[in-house]
Amino acid sequence: MGPGSSASRSHAAASWSLLAATLWFAAAVAGIVDATPPKIDLDAFDAGKTTVLLPNSERIAYVDMGDRGGQPVVLIHGYTDNARDWVPLIPYLSRHDRLIVVDLRGHGRSAKPECCYSRYDFAYDIKLLLDALHIRQADIVGHSMGSIVAQTFAESWPERTQRLVLISSTAGPLASAAQTKPAMDFRTEIRKLKEPIDPDSPFMIAWWSSPTPVDEDFIRRQRKDAAAIPLTVWLAVLDQGLAVGDLQSTLPRLKAPTLLIWGSQDPIFGEDDRRSLRQALPAASVKIFEGLGHNPMWEQPRAVADVVNAFLDHPR
Repeated sequence: MGPGSSASRSHAAASWSLLAATLWFAAAVAGIVDATPPKIDLDAFDAGKTTVLLPNSERIAYVDMGDRGGQPVVLIHGYTDNARDWVPLIPYLSRHDRLIVVDLRGHGRSAKPECCYSRYDFAYDIKLLLDALHIRQADIVGHSMGSIVAQTFAESWPERTQRLVLISSTAGPLASAAQTKPAMDFRTEIRKLKEPIDPDSPFMIAWWSSPTPVDEDFIRRQRKDAAAIPLTVWLAVLDQGLAVGDLQSTLPRLKAPTLLIWGSQDPIFGEDDRRSLRQALPAASVKIFEGLGHNPMWEQPRAVADVVNAFLDHPR
């Protein structure tokens, strides 16, 4: 396509939107503009994605934004989400960081192969992406299933991991403790899904609900994108990527300084999950946001970013 094509204009709009966000960071710190960041254009953010074909033949989409000379920070989204998962948080993150915001395989604009979707497959994609970007070491931040991927990456490639942030995470069940039933039996409900998936069905609305208000257009887009994921991928990721039975056995390999974040009203990973991960990582920093749910960075992005920034900016 020529320079006047709609694709070129869309990419240019995305570049300007991301540049505007970066310029805002510097101006806010200097006191030139108000501390409330502009709302990121969701269309421009989505159009700003780049794809790369990895050596394992997986095509992965990602957004590379922020200070190219800064500390790389990889942001890994949760199950059935995509890189947009982090849009509410991004304007509040440190202006000094280089953000690598990924679509995991099977999600967003990344390829959706028939297989494979274990936490090791996802983590290996992240490793190969960093190789492709010539990034030797990064901070790794994951949310929900993305936190399991982040944990796996840090265990498998400790020399590539500076610091680790796990949001709404779990270490799997403790064999010594009786497990309480989660507030949402999401596995049973997901297995009831039929194609075409209705993004506005009661389950999908409940799946993306929060105890406190979240931007409605943002949530609507999240549901629409998730509904477009083939049901075979939904089920493959559920069975493979969210298989948490072996998390306890590998956690001793995790050596990076770690921050654990939860919302106290998380209906998916509750107190049993918090306890199992705290016990497995007794040296980790912990922050629980009272009254928030499974997606605290959507509900109170500034507060969550303050905690993340303070942890990642700690002298290395």
